Amino acid sequence: MKKVIIVGGGFAGRAVLSIIYGYRKKLDLEITLVNDKNESSFLPLLPDCLGRGVRTENLICDLTRLNIKGNFDFVRDKVVAIDLDKKVVATSALSLNYDFLIIASGSETNFYGREEIRRNVFKLDDANDAIAIRRALVKENYDFYLIAGGGYTGIEVATNLRLYLDKKGLKQRVIVVERASSILGPLPQWMKDYVISNLNKCNIEVLNNIVIDKTEESFVQLSDGSIFKNALLVWAAGVKTASFIENLRVEKNAQGRIKVDDYLRLDDSCFVVGDAALFAQNNNFLRMAVQFAIMQGDCVAKNIVRIIKGKPLTRYKPIDFGYIIPMANNKACGTILGMNIKGFFPIILHYFMCIFRSNGLKNKLGIIKDLLKGG
Repeated sequence: MKKVIIVGGGFAGRAVLSIIYGYRKKLDLEITLVNDKNESSFLPLLPDCLGRGVRTENLICDLTRLNIKGNFDFVRDKVVAIDLDKKVVATSALSLNYDFLIIASGSETNFYGREEIRRNVFKLDDANDAIAIRRALVKENYDFYLIAGGGYTGIEVATNLRLYLDKKGLKQRVIVVERASSILGPLPQWMKDYVISNLNKCNIEVLNNIVIDKTEESFVQLSDGSIFKNALLVWAAGVKTASFIENLRVEKNAQGRIKVDDYLRLDDSCFVVGDAALFAQNNNFLRMAVQFAIMQGDCVAKNIVRIIKGKPLTRYKPIDFGYIIPMANNKACGTILGMNIKGFFPIILHYFMCIFRSNGLKNKLGIIKDLLKGG
């Protein structure tokens, strides 16, 4: 019997699982999914829980329900270490041996070692985080709404907070704080210009070359000396891989993403997929994206089957359909199949793909209902 362990129940991990468990009897596989929660959240729509009113229950994939028939073992626990030489995955309570390991642990908010920030800000890693922000919005009447980070998530959060306030008839300031000289990092200038213009129309401020200097409960001080009292701060200033990856003595980038070969392998028995993987294509590394996570999971699952059957591996060949930066006032911009698009049409594409990729008919219908109701 071959033991297959999948670490992480997100897009990549479930893509592996959806294929590999179909071979469990034919190939005599013992499959274990390890995840630190019973559920996985649909990350692309978490910002919409704040402004558009998308309900978090429609963004949840219950991992325990995936295993109603007992097709695999589900371990709800946090991975603390991996021994690649001994082929052992250590959780806080268990030691699991494997023949094949798939690291699909995704990414999480990066606080850069600043514990005072971790304690005093909101983040948006899962549905529970969205619930916490939503509760704070309802319970408190803040004077300022700050978002640390002007990347994809920061822009989406900012526009959804603005939408929430507009619906309430509130005019408080919404401010994006970005440490770089411009928002949206390496993206093309035309996208930055379009987003900045739209943020201005939404009455959202952008502060560049500024960092969060100090934060306490409802208090924020910026590096330019500006002070905001009674402020809500959402931290979207970057992500990193899971903590257990830090101790792996392998080649990684600054985010902790593990460099893999053409087959998404770290070694002959360990594969890495999704946000945890650093895959090179044409001298560039693939960005973190749902489409790549799903395709990588699919490729790895099929290659494990090929290994067991004694067949040659298939190289991972990414297909980039593009990306979209959605904003809550029904404006968006991006690149789809090599074409630059902006305005209302990319918003439709964004939500179509989100509905398509969401888990189960109930969630799909729920998302559609919420979006139509929330505007």
